[in-house]
Amino acid sequence: MTRYIFLALLPCLLLPSPASGQQRNRNMNAKWPFDIHQVAIEDSIVFAPYTVHNGVMKMTVQLFPLPDDADRDVVLSIKEGGEWKEIGREKVSEELMGDPQGELKRWNAHFRTEDWDSSQDYAYRVTAAGGKSSYEGTIRRDPIDKKEIVIAAFTGNSNRDRRLKPDIIANIKAQDPDLLFFSGDQSYDHKLHFQAWLLFGLQFGDIIKDRPIVCLPDDHDIGQGNVWGENGVKAPDPTGNDGGYFYSTQYVNSVQDAQTWHMPDPYDPTPAQRGIGVYYTDIKIGRVSFAIIEDRKFKTGPNGVIPQLGPRPDHINDPSYDRQAVDLPDARLYGERQLKFLRDWATQWDGVDFKATLSQTVLANAAHRHGKYPNRLLADLDSNGWPQHGRNKALVEIRKAYGFMLAGDQHLATVVHHGINQFGDSGYSFCVPSVVNYYNRWWEPLEGPEHKIEGPLPDLGDYYDGFGNKMTMYAYANPDEARRNKYGGEWGERAAGYGLVRFDTGTRKITMECWPRGVDVTAADAEQYPGWPITIDQVDNYGRNATAYLPTLKFADGKRPVIQVVDETYGDIVYTLRVPLSTFQPKVFRDADYTIHVIDGDDKQSLEHVTATRENSETLEVK
Repeated sequence: MTRYIFLALLPCLLLPSPASGQQRNRNMNAKWPFDIHQVAIEDSIVFAPYTVHNGVMKMTVQLFPLPDDADRDVVLSIKEGGEWKEIGREKVSEELMGDPQGELKRWNAHFRTEDWDSSQDYAYRVTAAGGKSSYEGTIRRDPIDKKEIVIAAFTGNSNRDRRLKPDIIANIKAQDPDLLFFSGDQSYDHKLHFQAWLLFGLQFGDIIKDRPIVCLPDDHDIGQGNVWGENGVKAPDPTGNDGGYFYSTQYVNSVQDAQTWHMPDPYDPTPAQRGIGVYYTDIKIGRVSFAIIEDRKFKTGPNGVIPQLGPRPDHINDPSYDRQAVDLPDARLYGERQLKFLRDWATQWDGVDFKATLSQTVLANAAHRHGKYPNRLLADLDSNGWPQHGRNKALVEIRKAYGFMLAGDQHLATVVHHGINQFGDSGYSFCVPSVVNYYNRWWEPLEGPEHKIEGPLPDLGDYYDGFGNKMTMYAYANPDEARRNKYGGEWGERAAGYGLVRFDTGTRKITMECWPRGVDVTAADAEQYPGWPITIDQVDNYGRNATAYLPTLKFADGKRPVIQVVDETYGDIVYTLRVPLSTFQPKVFRDADYTIHVIDGDDKQSLEHVTATRENSETLEVK
C-alpha cells in the first residue's frame, strides 16, 4: 500500500472502533467509508481471490474505479524460468452494480485458465491501467502429498470496526493454512457492498494473495438483516422474513459475482427465480473434499408460514409454544437441488480421504441469549435448526460421506455433535467466532442435559435445542467481560476470533482450534478459548449406533480403498468412505443383505449378497 492510499484510508482504518466509544459513521454516501475515486492510479488493484480445482484456475481481480482515460485491460502473468509470461488478458467489467448501487460499476476482471498444472507453485502478477498498477502473489500447488491439510475459517466482519486486522494477518501467516474460508457477512454495509468489498480486500488481501479462498455471501452482504431466499422470490422489505431477496437481482448477482466467481464452477448453474445466480459446488484441497453449500438461498421464510410467537416473525419467546407445531415437512432448507448435489458429492472419493461441508451456518439453534445478556430467546428461525425436517434431510446426506461441517454466522463459537433420532447419530460441526462480534450471543440453557459431559466448561452434554433437535455441546465461547485482549481491548470480552481446522490424512483425525483476537499464536503462552482444541476421529461423523455388522474386510498389500455399502432391499446407499485402515468392519443399521462396492482407483469389485448379523466374526479377504 503506497503512502498516498494509506493516508486516504487512515481515518477509517486506524481510529478507535465504536465499541470503545467512537461515534459510528452514518454518512452512507458513495464516498463512505473512504473516497473510492481518490486513489492513486498505481494502487488501482485491490486484491485477487482465486481457487484451483480439477485443473482449472479461476481468479477475480478487484479494482478501484478507474479514471476515464485509464486503459481497461487487466493482464495476468505467471513467472516461468525467471521471466513473466502473459496467460490472460481481460477487460475490466463496467457492468452496473444495480439498485441500491446503480451508479457504481463492478470494476473487476475474471480469469479462467484450464489445463492448469497444480503440481507446482506459480508466482503471478496482475497489471492494470496500462501497466501502471501491479499486484503480485502466489498460486499454490495442490498439497496432495501433505499429511495435514489446514483451513482457516472466519465469519462476521462487522462494520463496527473498520480498521485493518494486523493480529489476524500475523497469525494466519504464522499458521500458514492451505485454504481460507469466509462463511459470510464479509460486508455489513447493506447498501454499499462495493465499498465494503474494497475495504475487505484491504483488510485481508495480504493473506488472500498467496492461498485459495472460499467466500460465501450471507444476509448482510446482500443488504438484509436476515435472508430466507425461497429460491429467489422478491422480498417485500429488507427484513427478509417473508422469504426472498429485497434488493435488485442485479445487485444480488453483483455481490455474488464479486465474492464467488473465482470459486469452482457451480454444480448446476441453473439460476434461481428472477435470474438470481447460484454457486454451490465443491473444491478439493490436497486429499480433502469440501462441499460448498448455499444454506440460505432455498430456505423457506417464516412469516405467514407459522404463527408469530415473539416480538418478530423469526424470534420465538412464548414459553408455551409447541416445537413440533413449527416443524413443517414442506418447508425447505437446502432445497432438493442441493440435496441432490450432496448425494452425488458423497459418493465421489477419487484422491480423497476426508469430506467436509462449508456453509453459512450450522444445523442447530445453539444460542439462548441474544444481543444483550438479559435478552433470552427460546428459538431463532434464522438458525438452521429450523425447519427441522429440512435440517434432518441435510444431516442424512452429509453423514453418508462421514462429513464434518464448518460454518459461522451465529456470533457464538461452538462445537456440536448433531443427532436426528439419537444424540450424536450424525456429524460434528464447528461454528467459528466472528471477526468483529458486535451482536453477542450466549449458550446458557435453562434445563439440564439429558446426559452430562465433564469438561472445562459448564453445561456440556446432550441437549434439545429450541426446536427440539438433538445436539451434544462440546465447547462454546460465551462473551465474558473479564476477558480482554491486547488488541485495543474492546473485542476480547465479546468472544471474537477465528477458527482453524486440521485434517490429518494419516491418522484420519480432525482437530478444531478456536483463537481469540489479539493472541500471538507464536508465543509460548498462547491460549485458545477454553474448551479448545478438540480432536475427533473421521468416523465420529456418522455416530449412529450399529444394529448389525458386515464381515471384516481385509485388504491386500495394506491398501485403503473406498467402500460403498448398498442396502439390497431398497437399493439405497448407506454410506461411502475411504477406509482408514487396511482392515475395516462396516457397520449397518438393520439385518439385511448388502452389496459392498470396493473401489481402488480404476479398479472396482462388488461383493454381493453379503449378510449383516448382530455379531459378525467373519473375515473377507479382498485383493
